[in-house]
Amino acid sequence: MQHVLQVYEHDTLYLNQSYTTVNGDPLCFAELYFNVLLKYNELHQGKYFAPVYQGIRFKGYVGILQMDDLVIEILPKIQRTPTTVNWRDVLIEMLRETERLKITEVGEAFVDKQQIHLLDIYFDWFLTEVEELLHGGLVKQYYQETKNTLALKGKLEFAGHVQRNLVHQERIYNTHQVYGTDHRFHQILQLGLEVVAGLSRGSYRYGRCKTAQLNFPQVREIWADEQLFERLSYSRKTESYRTAIELARLIILNYAPNVKAGAENMLALLFNMNELWEQYVLTQLVNCSKEWTVRGQESKRFWRDRTLRPDILLKHRSSGKQFVIDTKWKNYSYDTISSQDLRQIYVYADYWDAVGGMLLYPHRETLKKDELCATYHEKAYVAQIGLLSILDEKGNLSRMLGRDILGLIDFT
Repeated sequence: MQHVLQVYEHDTLYLNQSYTTVNGDPLCFAELYFNVLLKYNELHQGKYFAPVYQGIRFKGYVGILQMDDLVIEILPKIQRTPTTVNWRDVLIEMLRETERLKITEVGEAFVDKQQIHLLDIYFDWFLTEVEELLHGGLVKQYYQETKNTLALKGKLEFAGHVQRNLVHQERIYNTHQVYGTDHRFHQILQLGLEVVAGLSRGSYRYGRCKTAQLNFPQVREIWADEQLFERLSYSRKTESYRTAIELARLIILNYAPNVKAGAENMLALLFNMNELWEQYVLTQLVNCSKEWTVRGQESKRFWRDRTLRPDILLKHRSSGKQFVIDTKWKNYSYDTISSQDLRQIYVYADYWDAVGGMLLYPHRETLKKDELCATYHEKAYVAQIGLLSILDEKGNLSRMLGRDILGLIDFT
């Protein structure tokens, strides 16, 4: 039976402590889970979790972890928001809006009934892409194959021929070109199907995955790493494979079989919440700003090969004035405003000749206060603190976020 445990970013799980799953069942955070998470964290240079005494503290990454029968959903959260907010739906909607997730709206009854979580959505998306490729017909490519044949094709592999065919002299060991389906794209998709099947046993998805494997051509097994994906090139014929390959890349490279000396397999899909927040704000501004040109991560050199790169740069279409936004996904309090962040806004405004800039924080409500806006001494650049609610009155992700951000800007 699969157990789903929901935690929030920066929460801590303690060894041998009992926690309540989403189904209301008690779950002991056993040493097995603790050791698997530690090992996985070591493989990624400690960027996802912070080990504490007999516990694991999560950092600013959100998403999902699956270890055998345990699924851990790591969700974002803003302090002092209502407890009724469904942060899982908020995260899914943010991923969808930033095009890191491609789904249609899932009915709440279906979600509750099937116990669908974020990993299910990505797996189903991958299977849908593979099924569409199978339905449309798989692409064939030329590739090299080395094996025994009864006639010489291509290049004779003399050393291999002597080694393998001392008795069977009717055979010829050679390397020749083949036009077929056993190429890199299909090898990667087959590996992705194997990972999904291995992590879907006992679920509604397992039969669907095995059907796709049954209809898939027989291909050679490969070991996929980051370099393999970087070497892939798409043509007009293989462009339809791009989404399926990107999903396979996400699944395969985040899959960690045998992360400890045993049979425990683990898959993690984790997203940096600061980057997700920045991308979401950028998307909302692009969708609503008719009077502004919106650019993200524009860079300028300031010393040798070092660059400055503000999160978001706004340029007013009629006046030409520019404004900088630096997004911060952390809980706001006046005492925690960093002097370094304020210096950043000053430098950005100076280099881009902007009227000013804003540090944008998520908050339980959208606030525009005079005391959170001031000009720098010596130069009249405006620096302000923007407090933005990402939720509407029903506790869902706000559809008016871009308009609210533009309303915060002091453009005088």
